[in-house]
Amino acid sequence: MVNPQPRKRGRPPKQAPDHGDTRESLLRAGVATLTRKGFVATGLDEILALANVPKGSFYHYFASKEAFGAEAIARYGAYFAAKLDRHLLDERLAPLDRLRGFIANAEAGMRRYEFRRGCLVGNLGQEMSALPEAYRSQLDAVFMDWEARLAACLRLAQARGEIGSGRDCARLAHFFWIGWEGAVLRAKLRRSGEPLRIFAEGFFALLA
Repeated sequence: MVNPQPRKRGRPPKQAPDHGDTRESLLRAGVATLTRKGFVATGLDEILALANVPKGSFYHYFASKEAFGAEAIARYGAYFAAKLDRHLLDERLAPLDRLRGFIANAEAGMRRYEFRRGCLVGNLGQEMSALPEAYRSQLDAVFMDWEARLAACLRLAQARGEIGSGRDCARLAHFFWIGWEGAVLRAKLRRSGEPLRIFAEGFFALLA
């Protein structure tokens, strides 16, 4: 019979940190902070504290705050596109009811955070004069992607007779996101979902 190896005393060996998890934590913390405060007012120390990552580790994962911001924009854009798809591609509902569901869900999400969080892309767009110029085309591309998804939903509504056949769904989608971002800003300012509802009422009246 082989005797078992004697148990070593002392603390267990430290496990190597999972770099993927740490990077993901930083991005999640960054997105959460940028939706509240924007880019200029957000410090790296705040992101590190929220992510529970030691100070000095940031530059192991990102070359600069600018590079981090670009990845946060991409991450938020993809997250929000998936959220839009969950609503706008829901075949159980009529196309315009899908949009109504998105609007209601968005208001509930803002209410959950007491209207302190808004849209990361909208926040950064408002402070573009103080941001890296490379962000301009990146932010605009995100908006164009969201517009394309909404325009596709509006065309489905048009095919079902919910929207007049002569309406330009691409321009309607463009109009929606211009107005929606203003409504989100006003909702944050007033800490109320009323601006979102007022804008939605106006948009659906326009479609009718």
